[in-house]
Amino acid sequence: MKFLGYRRPDGTVGIRNHVLILPTVGCANETCRIIAGLVNGAVSLVNQNGCGEVEGNRKLTQAVMSGLAANPNVYGVILVGLGCEPNSVDIMAGIIRAKTGKPLKKLVIQEEGGTVNTICKAVKMAQDMILEASARLPEECGIAELMLGIECGGSDATSGLVANPVMGYVSDCLVDAGGTTMFSETPEIIGAEHILARRCCTEEMGQKLLGVCRKLEEDLQKVNESLRSGQPSPGNKAGGITTLEEKSLGCIHKGGTKPIVEVVDYACRPTRKGLVYMDTPGYDLLSVTAKVAAGCQLIVFTTGRGNPIGNPVAPVLKVTANKELFVRMYDNMDMDFSAVLDGGKTMEEMGREVLAEIVRIAGGKKTKTEIHGFGFSETVVRRMCDYC
Repeated sequence: MKFLGYRRPDGTVGIRNHVLILPTVGCANETCRIIAGLVNGAVSLVNQNGCGEVEGNRKLTQAVMSGLAANPNVYGVILVGLGCEPNSVDIMAGIIRAKTGKPLKKLVIQEEGGTVNTICKAVKMAQDMILEASARLPEECGIAELMLGIECGGSDATSGLVANPVMGYVSDCLVDAGGTTMFSETPEIIGAEHILARRCCTEEMGQKLLGVCRKLEEDLQKVNESLRSGQPSPGNKAGGITTLEEKSLGCIHKGGTKPIVEVVDYACRPTRKGLVYMDTPGYDLLSVTAKVAAGCQLIVFTTGRGNPIGNPVAPVLKVTANKELFVRMYDNMDMDFSAVLDGGKTMEEMGREVLAEIVRIAGGKKTKTEIHGFGFSETVVRRMCDYC
């Protein structure tokens, strides 16, 4: 299975060719939004952080922001800072340049004399960079070049019965083809973590996965909280999920059946191809952001209750096995898996349809989140105090 993609200096392949207008601090968010809105081909995102952070949180912010800049879907970056923040444009430029050889420009609002001057200068920079990007012709690539992020959110009973198992089949197929798939959400594997630990390639890796779950529960206990006070969510319960363990047993199906080759920390890029588990909170915005920062070019998002979120850097494909939801939220849902539940198709047949759709999206077909322009305000960075 082949698609036309954009080869980057680090050897990775993008399925989009964005110029990213990246704020180094929250004070530059609106300026970046306006810049991106004035230039077709530019995208931007919200950075809630960059100032007033302890060192650990600042490093998390830098890791996520530089990871989004390094994502293969990004051709080049224009950094915009305020000028007095600890997470300065110079610091971020150094981190991004160390990760990637992409084109990079930088502007500081205080040094440019304000937002209007900054916007005018950035628009010209973005125009020039987009012209360069458009001159780079895509080349034929195989699906082994893909890193697919698989997310579930707003789950109901159909998620664990059909949508996640179908995506597990897709994950297995992509791994067999030499590609990479990534799943995450630590609060939503607890109760089933022992199953995943047995699938890890080494005992040490299995212990790391178990340790991630144990640490989450221990951290919550330290602040007199319990994971089960928020899991399952009210929507999960209304959709037929009764316990955290039941939810987790459905969630882990999206990881298929292949061995887990790596367990990575939040927003960290894998070093191996195959099935990867990432330690993230269960909140979809945090989890999707981390996968894209780790290099996923495409996210497939299963849902039974409905969820409209997107991402500015990577397409997000929304799939459901809940027929009533697909009809009710047709504006936001891309694929309907309910034929598997009704007996009209097998999981394998539906999985092959998903693979074909993934190839079409990799070749340029837009998802509904892209059509609606969702994603700017839906980039959320984990902080040290975020548990679930």
